[in-house]
Amino acid sequence: MDQQSVLLSGDDGDPSEVIGQMLLRVQDVVAMAMLRARRRAVQGFVVFSVIFLLLFLAAFLYGSFYYTYMPKASFSTPVHYYYRTDCGPSASSLCSYPVANVSLMKNKRHVLTFGQAYQISLQLEMPDSPVNHDLGMFMIKTTCFAQDGGQLASSARSARQLLSASSSRFGILRYRSDLLKTLGTLLFLPAFLSGVSEQKQVLEVELFSHYVDDPYSPSSTAVIEIISHKVQIYASQLNIHAHFTGLRYLLFYFPLLSALVGVASNFIFLSLLFIFSYTRLAMQVDWNPGELRTDGHRSEMTEVTKDQQEDESDVADGIQK
Repeated sequence: MDQQSVLLSGDDGDPSEVIGQMLLRVQDVVAMAMLRARRRAVQGFVVFSVIFLLLFLAAFLYGSFYYTYMPKASFSTPVHYYYRTDCGPSASSLCSYPVANVSLMKNKRHVLTFGQAYQISLQLEMPDSPVNHDLGMFMIKTTCFAQDGGQLASSARSARQLLSASSSRFGILRYRSDLLKTLGTLLFLPAFLSGVSEQKQVLEVELFSHYVDDPYSPSSTAVIEIISHKVQIYASQLNIHAHFTGLRYLLFYFPLLSALVGVASNFIFLSLLFIFSYTRLAMQVDWNPGELRTDGHRSEMTEVTKDQQEDESDVADGIQK
């Protein structure tokens, strides 16, 4: 008997069996580690997907708000004038004042945003000719009309040519002697001959300094009339610039900071909303005042009561016996 027990104990201590048990343990540990790693990878992917989705929604909401709330900062369009030509061949000037009809619509949408203040100016490219110099001060009249043809606003500005490009309501003619004109022509003679530069002047006249469109009757057309029969113009352009104030000022002049603040605010709000919804879904809370337990708790409580009833019935049967 002692020998058999020794043999059995010797069999239990077989190195191959010990190594096999160790390998099984190592295999179990590796399997558990891989399972945990896979679970963490899935959790990390889910968390990354949720964060990316929340960031995308936050950026989309901010972009939608910016596109809807912010108007165009500037708008420019060429101005083409027309005038009468039936006054006869003996006339040395235009038969009528140059008039231009400018559309304030782009892609069937109004250029001017309701409630936004705009500065409207007219840029004139005029030849530096003796006729324009002798013209002196002239008036520029602008009238805005709605789609139904009603007159909304009217502006009349006087202008005088400048010898250099400038922006002002009233231009003042700067005197240049014949000697200075001759020296300037000789100095820029190569540029004039090569066509790089021209003897012209750019005059910009402010038509409206603070124009706010009417929301009930928006402007769709602007009629520009130059009250002069002898004016000479190379080209003309209407410029509209928006004056931003308040929140629009911050959004336009600080776009990066505004985008960071807006996206971060949306992301925090969406994150709190998601966490609250996920917590409520995970806990399966029913907020009705008469029912404070979930279905899972009810089933557990019913099982407990059933077990207690069975135990009580067994005890009663034993007492009767």
